[in-house]
Amino acid sequence: MTLLTVGARAPSFTLPDQHGARRSLAEFRGHHLVLWWYPKADTPG
Repeated sequence: MTLLTVGARAPSFTLPDQHGARRSLAEFRGHHLVLWWYPKADTPG
């Protein structure tokens, strides 16, 4: 796994949204986008 550095472009990816629809980063090209995740949301403890 390659870690991102500050100022680096995000790699292309596709993930499910909150409704289960597949969304890709390319859909938001030219728009501001905020990604939010909870790293420990699916882990015990």
